Amino acid sequence: MSDNSRAPAAAGDSGTRNLVTRAVTALVLAPLAIGILYAGGWFWAVLVTAVSIGIYIEWLMIVGARHDLRVLGAGVGALAITGLCLGFERYDGALPFALLGLVVVGYLGGEQRRWTASGYGYAAAALLASVLVRADAEWGFAALMLVLLVVWAADIGGYFAGRGLGGPKLWPRVSPKKTWAGAIGGFVLGLCVASGFAVLGYGNWGPLLALAALLSVVSQLGDLFESAVKRRFGVKDSSQIIPGHGGLMDRLDGYVAAVVAAALFGVARGGIDGVGRGLMMW
Repeated sequence: MSDNSRAPAAAGDSGTRNLVTRAVTALVLAPLAIGILYAGGWFWAVLVTAVSIGIYIEWLMIVGARHDLRVLGAGVGALAITGLCLGFERYDGALPFALLGLVVVGYLGGEQRRWTASGYGYAAAALLASVLVRADAEWGFAALMLVLLVVWAADIGGYFAGRGLGGPKLWPRVSPKKTWAGAIGGFVLGLCVASGFAVLGYGNWGPLLALAALLSVVSQLGDLFESAVKRRFGVKDSSQIIPGHGGLMDRLDGYVAAVVAAALFGVARGGIDGVGRGLMMW
């Protein structure tokens, strides 16, 4: 048998192995993350702070600034102090420290300050939003679970609808594998998640569908944004820390965009202490 005839089978086997690896990794990490999310408080603040620092480091790796120890140290330090303030529920201190870190990282970034500051801002926004949404004692867990499940639905629905149906590409210059069928599949599955929350009594049907629609679209835009950044610097994966998924940014790009959008919406409706309620109770 010729090499060419073996190539499709080899590609198929590789794809199957990758899917199995992704599934096993998700089955291990998802329950752990949900358990810490349920515990909330310091447990959640510590996890999100560590992940945000990891995201910042991966961003520096992508843009070629990981060897600048001043930028690395300033950003990591600012994120750690911001997370410490959030753990103590000192929101009045968290935001100033986060903004101070943005200024310092931008100042130290030199010719790359646009990219280093953007990476720090990306990580800090994920940190602040994730803790603020969960901080609502009554609705925080449900609200953040909605965000997570809609993002996962957009990813899972997009993967299987895209592979199964194919069709026109969504944005081939940025992400050659993503299709319109996948985007629509992920969107529809996200609406199904919202319907499930409504059936269980966690909010009203119409508002939850509208919120899920927003989060699904924003999540997919966040995925495209990260793909555009990586393509700009010729990078395939942000790292290889998560088997089958690549790096933290590769796994959490949609979540970061969605949780930031959710936090802004929740603050606008429920205030800084009622973000979860502002999201779920319309």
